[in-house]
Amino acid sequence: MNIIYLHTHDSGRFIQPYGYAMPTPRLMQLAEEGTLFRQAYSAAPTCSPSRAALLTGMCPHSAGMLGLVNRGFQMTDYSQHLVQYLNRHDFHTVLFGVQHEARRSEDIGYQLAFDSREENSVTRDLSNAKTAAAYIKEKKERPFFMSFGMFNTHRVYPEVTPDLNPNYVMPPFPLPDNHEVRKDVAAYMTSVRVVDECVGIIMDALRESGKEDDTLIIFTTDHGIAFPHMKGNLYDTGIGVSWIMKYPQNKRRGEAVDALVSQLDFFPTICDFLGLTKPSWLEGKSLLPLLRKEVDRVREEIFAEVTYHAAYEPMRCIRTDRYKLIRFFDDHDQYVPANIDDSVTKKFLVQNDFLLQRRPKEILLDLYLDPAERVNLLYETASFEIYRELSNRLEHWMFMTCDPILDGRVPKPLGAVINKLTCVSPETNDYE
Repeated sequence: MNIIYLHTHDSGRFIQPYGYAMPTPRLMQLAEEGTLFRQAYSAAPTCSPSRAALLTGMCPHSAGMLGLVNRGFQMTDYSQHLVQYLNRHDFHTVLFGVQHEARRSEDIGYQLAFDSREENSVTRDLSNAKTAAAYIKEKKERPFFMSFGMFNTHRVYPEVTPDLNPNYVMPPFPLPDNHEVRKDVAAYMTSVRVVDECVGIIMDALRESGKEDDTLIIFTTDHGIAFPHMKGNLYDTGIGVSWIMKYPQNKRRGEAVDALVSQLDFFPTICDFLGLTKPSWLEGKSLLPLLRKEVDRVREEIFAEVTYHAAYEPMRCIRTDRYKLIRFFDDHDQYVPANIDDSVTKKFLVQNDFLLQRRPKEILLDLYLDPAERVNLLYETASFEIYRELSNRLEHWMFMTCDPILDGRVPKPLGAVINKLTCVSPETNDYE
């Protein structure tokens, strides 16, 4: 069986299959022909840690990826990457477009890697999609694993197309509804349209190649969209991700699955699809029993984390179906603005005293009664037993995975570039 892994930057669940008014008909088609996971979560709401977790089957701190590769972080052992595992099982492994797990694609182990030199993100992604499509149509002697990575929907977004009038755009919760924010969201919609077009190019090529009946397709993203309260945060708006799977003889074709899944489950699921022995380092669960309707769920909770993004902001969380506990491990109670991507939306909030707010050290949430994650139940007497149970489970996970935060502040690697907490923008050249 061939595997096509389609992935975007910073898309969260803001695509049409999740009910949003987004121009993504080809992703909608993919969902209708496959299975949509409604409760899929990233292991980290930041780029390199989330992708390293997905492609090693280990949480970011187990994989050693505590920050961004472009700022000097890296995995501990690249032989644990899915690509090298598949290389050892005679797959032809190829990359078209972007990856975020290493400074160089050759460090990961792809046998073939191509990324267009186009500076414009739209033409870059479309060029990569066409090159990937040509590869799919070629005759193959071996099964292949193809990673197709799009730069969209990362900022800076393309210019808003004329048909996306900001007057008729609704900013997603919890963003304010004003002209500046609506225009920013319309720019995201323009960017996600590029994603959809690229996915269509890949899907058409697969159908024309005759390989559709022997290929597993997985579409996902790394974390939430690049807006305040989303990317870089452990709220569902930060760790909630799209996840669509399409493959032959799928018993859940056209269904939406509500069971909790983590992107750590990506690697073990592929092992089961291919009938390969799972390596010892995997921390995730195979989704194959869920897809075969043998079980209703494969896990009781998911965990997620941040250590470094542009700046140091260590936090961990446990999320069950109903409850979530978020814990911060720094020595202050302020928001870290460098960890919020620059945008007109961020500028509006900062100008209106966003940075004067204080952040609690722990947050306990009831996601059934408070899906917007606004009410902290930490000091409610009735919630004490829930807090104690989640706290114990979180600490047990941290202990079992040798989380370095248990020993205090996690040092950055030698040469890594980290913004000071006083930096309002991640682009400020003021480093620790």
